[in-house]
Parts: sequence; C-alpha cells; structure tokens
Amino acid sequence: SELDRSAMVEAAAAVAEEEHDAAVREYDDVRDRGGVEEVERECEVGSSGGGGGGQMCLFTDLLGDPLCRIRNSPDFLMLTATGSAGGGGGGAEIIGLVRGCVKSVVCGGSHSKDPIYTKVAYILGLRVSPNHRRKGVGRKLVERMEQWFRQKGAEYSYMATEQDNEASVRLFTSRCGYSKFRTPSLLVHPVFRHALKPSRRASIVRLEPRDAERLYRWHFAAVEFFPADIDAVLSNALSLGTFLALPAGTSWDGDVEAFLAAPPASWAVLSVWNCMDAFRLEVRGAPRLMRAAAGATRLVDRAAPWLRIPSIPNLFAPFGLYFLYGLGGAGPGAPRLVRALCRHAHNMARRGGCGVVATEVAALEPVRAGVPHWPRLGAEDLWCIKRLADGYNHGLLGDWTRAPPGRSIFVDPREF
Repeated sequence: SELDRSAMVEAAAAVAEEEHDAAVREYDDVRDRGGVEEVERECEVGSSGGGGGGQMCLFTDLLGDPLCRIRNSPDFLMLTATGSAGGGGGGAEIIGLVRGCVKSVVCGGSHSKDPIYTKVAYILGLRVSPNHRRKGVGRKLVERMEQWFRQKGAEYSYMATEQDNEASVRLFTSRCGYSKFRTPSLLVHPVFRHALKPSRRASIVRLEPRDAERLYRWHFAAVEFFPADIDAVLSNALSLGTFLALPAGTSWDGDVEAFLAAPPASWAVLSVWNCMDAFRLEVRGAPRLMRAAAGATRLVDRAAPWLRIPSIPNLFAPFGLYFLYGLGGAGPGAPRLVRALCRHAHNMARRGGCGVVATEVAALEPVRAGVPHWPRLGAEDLWCIKRLADGYNHGLLGDWTRAPPGRSIFVDPREF
C-alpha cells in the first residue's frame, strides 16, 4: 500500500542517517580553514538556498577567520565533520561544521532587580555541505556540541534561525529535542549617503564603559539573556560606545549614580557594535534591474544631497554593518529618544563606511516603535531552546523552557 511504501522510505532514510560515517572533531585552524571556507561558500543562505540560477542569496565573508562570530565569547568551540571526498574512498574532506559558546545569562521569571543567572550554551553557524545533507551529519554535529556544553556546565542550549527556515527548525525541534521559545525581529535600516539631522528634542551623551555597565545592570537585571559578563562586552574593542539620550534641556553632570537615583521622566540607551571588522555581507544574484534602480537612488543622493532622498546602499558588493545592542529606556518619550539614538548610530555607520545598521528586539519591546527600519531588509527570527540538565530545578523559576516571554530580550552582539 501507499502507507507501507511511505513507512519503508522513512525507515530507509533513518537507517541511512544512522549509518553515515562522518567523523566529528575539533576545528584545527591550520588544516581545516580551507575546507571550512569551501563549505561556507556552498551553504550561502537565501531564498533559493544557494547562489545559483540567478536567484538572490546572502553571502557572508568571514574575512579569513572562521571563529570570528564566537571568539569574543568567554568559552567557545568549533567542530568539523569529515567524510569521504565525493562520497567515495578518495580521502577525507570537511562536509560540515558547527560553532558553539557558553556563558552565564539572566533567565526568565525574574521581576526584581536581583537577577537570576544560569549557564546557557548557544549553537550557531551549523553548516552541512549540500551533497551530504539528510544523512544525519547535522544532528551528529549538534549532539557532539551538546556533549561539550554539558561538560562546561550549561543548563540550557539555544539556537536562532529565521522562522521560514523549515529545514533548520525541523532538525532542531523534531530530531534534536529543542522547542520553539522566542520570536524576536531583526530590524535593518540602510545607511544613506547623506547624514541624518540630529534630533533637536534630544540630548545625547556618551557613557564610559564602567558607567554603561552600571546602568545596564540596573535596567536589564530582569531581562532574558542579559550576560553576566556585560563588562567584557562593553570594553571589547568592537564595542564603539554606549549612548544615553535625554530630553533636550535635561542636565547631565556625568554622575550615573545620581541618574539612577532620580532618572528623568523619559530616557533611552543603546550601544553600537562594529560587525564590519569581523565579517562582511553581500547580496548575490540580484536582478540587473534591481541593481540599476538601487544605483539610481545613490546617484540622485550624491547629486542633490540637500533633498535627503533615501538611497539604497550598494548591497551587491561586500558591505559592513553596525549592530545596535542594549536598547532600552523608560517613560512615554523613550521611543522618540531611541529614534534619536538610531539617527546618531546611522551617522556613525556612515562615517565608518557601513551599508546597514541592524538590531534585534522582542515582539513586545516597549521601545520598538522608535527603531527606524525597512521591513523588506529585516527578518522574523525564531529561537529554540533545550534543557540540558536532567532533574535540575531553578528554584521558583523551574524549567525556563516553559517560561512565558518577557517584554524585552537582550541580544549579545558577540554572537550576532
């Protein structure tokens, strides 16, 4: 019967997965870099799942450093899977890879200024060569990475992908035991050729890393995924500064403790992370008409910058981005102040030669309305989570995987 044939096909696929002879080991920079770069090229992500056929895809250039997206984390590892070249006996080649890191973050359920920290692991950059997919390689990489996570004492493991990436979601939820957890939005805004006018209704001050840390620990104490080592994030060379926006006319004497003791009715804060020095992006396979139209907007902006016409940057050649993290604030004017901060960050990115600025926020983020963005450039993400510690009970919190989402979420720029 048709049902029997379907069952036989599924059983055969399961056997094939179990019988795959891929060997998983730690990444070796000397012997593995070339193979890893080749797998990355084969796995360009986009609507077509690749760059062929004239279809659009997003290519990431890691600038010769496969560890660039994890090396700033407190504890990290990269694994590679090797298999027979060409599927035969012609020697081993890199056919898959995965990256992971471990850190302590605030977990859900806390509504006080006393944070509840737990050790979490993050899986990112899972890649399997197209010729070796549907053979259990991805699952084997994830399982080996989870072994390392447990050795490091991680209580939970989570991953992030786009909501419409069905293959990734199916792998983690159906085969690796993860559950759908949070749905933040990636908001992206192009960097124009002209500078944006500073807001007259806001005063922006730059905070020293120590003052920024004090403010962040006070404001984000109950926000999910806020890292315990925020001081290391803020003092990292890729962090370009933390900026506080206050209503115009508000006095500021540089005393953050006085600010925390009596904050103004409205305020906002964000930090800027330089992804451009870690990796570059490039849109490939765009239709000629689209490229021409985008180029025309830049020509007009260059010829008549006083018109302040929104121009589309050249995203069809390698471009960089600045990531805005630690967005927060309070009061009815907070979204407006966030908008002023985003304009300031845009001008920083313009001076830095970036193509876009981006941030990621929770669905219910109170200051989300103040973040300018172009919907067609962004994405709706899905974070999935898995409890690694058997029998672990987090006091009153219990199992974090079952906790309802908070209004905000902290996205660590080190693993963006």
